Amino acid sequence: MNIEKPKSEKRASVDYSLKWNSINWNIVEMKVSKLQSRIAKAASENRMNLVKKLQYLLSISFYAKLLAVKRITSNRGKRTPGVDSEIWSSPGSKYKGALLLSNKKYRATPLKRTYISKSNGKKRPLGIPTFRDRAMQALHLLCLDPVSESIMDTSSFGFRKHRSAKDASEHLFNCLSTKFSAKWVLEGDIKGCFDNISHDWVQENIIMNKKILKQFLKSGYVYKQNLYPTKAGTPQGGIISPTLANLTLNGMATMLKQKYWTNKVGTIIHRRYNKEKVHITVYADDFVITAKSRKTLEDIKIMLEEFLGKRGLELSKEKTLITHIEKGFNFLGWNFRKYKGKLIIKPSAKSLKRITAKIREEVRKNLTQKQELLIIRLNQIIRGWCNYHKHVCAKKTYQTLDKNIFRYLWGWAKRRHPMKSKGWRKNKYFTQSKTRDWIFKSEDKILLFASDFKIRRHVLIKFEANPYLKEYETYYSERKAC
Repeated sequence: MNIEKPKSEKRASVDYSLKWNSINWNIVEMKVSKLQSRIAKAASENRMNLVKKLQYLLSISFYAKLLAVKRITSNRGKRTPGVDSEIWSSPGSKYKGALLLSNKKYRATPLKRTYISKSNGKKRPLGIPTFRDRAMQALHLLCLDPVSESIMDTSSFGFRKHRSAKDASEHLFNCLSTKFSAKWVLEGDIKGCFDNISHDWVQENIIMNKKILKQFLKSGYVYKQNLYPTKAGTPQGGIISPTLANLTLNGMATMLKQKYWTNKVGTIIHRRYNKEKVHITVYADDFVITAKSRKTLEDIKIMLEEFLGKRGLELSKEKTLITHIEKGFNFLGWNFRKYKGKLIIKPSAKSLKRITAKIREEVRKNLTQKQELLIIRLNQIIRGWCNYHKHVCAKKTYQTLDKNIFRYLWGWAKRRHPMKSKGWRKNKYFTQSKTRDWIFKSEDKILLFASDFKIRRHVLIKFEANPYLKEYETYYSERKAC
């Protein structure tokens, strides 16, 4: 199949919908993957001039443009327009969108500013780009991500290909679980990370097309029909922003290793000679640093303030804490704490409270809906939350969640039929199977029990495994199959 852009496409009679529907995506992904692999290999060998040449080739590739458009029209924001109110929903508009992507004379449109609520009651600003700008960001992310994966700290896990929060928790378990492990922990949080990153630092240090990068950073935003400039930060809501933030924070682990993992000559040595037990785990703008003593962490905190200051960032005074492991701390929805010398990781009380409130609200909203529809929605919530926590000590938490869910469902049944007896309501909405009673079930659907999810240990990813290098293809395919 030939999908190169022909001259005849300039004519109005071209059927763009047919062209989009006839694309062989296996070929597209294979072509893009080959060039990305070459970029990753050049970056790992520190051949940055070659990296820039290969990035340029990928940015003008029509295969890459098609893949970029497919990505931004398949994600959760595919129905949310930018300031131009335009949506690429039809096959024809998607293909024409790919044809519009060009580095020449590119000018980014201002973002549409909106605000979303945070758990602490505050508002987080979110910038929504137009579809053309999203596609351009996705296109240049294809060029930037192989470089990012080749130079990122190995203990960084957020917004990276094939890495997850579970890898971060497993890495922390390895750092804290033995009786010889560190006893003190620095819980780090960066104040307004996405909003305050220095544009000058980003443009000087990020390896990508500088003109395009400047357009992404300086696009401005529209709020209540007023145009405002963007003087700092990355466009939170843009598809490339997490990678830019990751690269901005990259280097913290290297800085700590050079300080605490080096011998007298200044050479980084094996982690077992790390007498201060200093390790770092990073996920997006949250991180945890372990150490043998509180004094060491106080020294590290000063180092971090200097490191972040160069990038226009600062630590959050309210959320950056130094804690003893026996007191415990929360990270990514889990509580890490040692009980009589044994490290236990379990879902945090805050995480349980949040999911319980979400389920209660869902039950309340569906008071007049059919039982089957309520079960479908609750199963989605339960399955997602339990799959996230099933690698930690979550069995008791699952049982608590089941009790709360039953209480809400019984209240739901009573509000629907206030004049009926307890036995009548039980027979209508609940059933019994073998030794288990009070199963919430309709004719076709059955509600999941959180306590039925099996606890399975997560296998930590190999730090050296670059997903863009071909020698690790077998490793990732086997890992995916597990």
